[in-house]
Amino acid sequence: MCTNVPLMWQPEPGWHPLPGGTGTSTVGVWRTVLGGRPVVVKRLAAPSDHDPAELSDPRHFAYWRRAADVITAQVPLDTTPGLRAPGLTSVEEDDEGITLIQDWVEDAANSGLFCALALGRFAGAEIGEHRWLARGQLRDRMARTEHRGGWPTLARTTVADVADHLWRRRRALLDELDALPQVSQHGDPGPVNLPGRDGDEVLAIDWATLGTGAVGADLGLYMLAAREEFEPLLDAYLLGLPEGLATREQAAHGARVTAVLTALSRAEWALARVAGGEGALAGKYRHPAVAPYLRALQRQFPQIEQLMS
Repeated sequence: MCTNVPLMWQPEPGWHPLPGGTGTSTVGVWRTVLGGRPVVVKRLAAPSDHDPAELSDPRHFAYWRRAADVITAQVPLDTTPGLRAPGLTSVEEDDEGITLIQDWVEDAANSGLFCALALGRFAGAEIGEHRWLARGQLRDRMARTEHRGGWPTLARTTVADVADHLWRRRRALLDELDALPQVSQHGDPGPVNLPGRDGDEVLAIDWATLGTGAVGADLGLYMLAAREEFEPLLDAYLLGLPEGLATREQAAHGARVTAVLTALSRAEWALARVAGGEGALAGKYRHPAVAPYLRALQRQFPQIEQLMS
């Protein structure tokens, strides 16, 4: 007997799920082959009435459908300098959400300096004026952290005094970012999202946080997982930055503030997840879910010293 019950969206049998493919709006990410062409399928879920309002805010970094809007608005990411998007073959929307299909990007083992150069070049890209471009991404992320109570777990660590000082200065630091030249930014340029190469350009994936932000902000996010040190990365970024767009001091400050506040917030998030278990907090620093975030924070100590001075 037919019940006319609508079927929920499901991945096709044989699609291979990729790690890290879930999030607030992301149902999952899969690799498959369509018509002999290796592709990645990403499924986005439309927000419900019970989801946070930020998912429906076109300016918020968490806006649920930005990755699709980038394509339907025909933002020319196939010709932008520095960073380019892979070919996208399909944007399919239904009542439950959106299915994106894009070409699979092979890992080209890009160096950190090559990626930093590309980020600097992309800062000068023309991406148009769209109501859904992300604005004030770090400010929104810090507002999330504030809503959760700040950095209380870090107050139980050896960086307590530093964290307290920078937390009290956070609004002034965010104001300083707003006063810097605002440039095009990928918004989530970790090495995992900058895997490919097409000649002199980096093939980047996951454009869900495309927008504008302070000069150097993309570099600050990238350096959290980069192998290279700050000064060589900054030099490469400045080499790609269009002449006259910003000074070295401005780019360095944008990268420094973004990296430090992000590293502290990520360390707080990681530690808070394990803090309630048995044993002293210090004994959990080597937990596999915590250690990478603490190492990233430790690498930012020279930048923290600059902000503390």
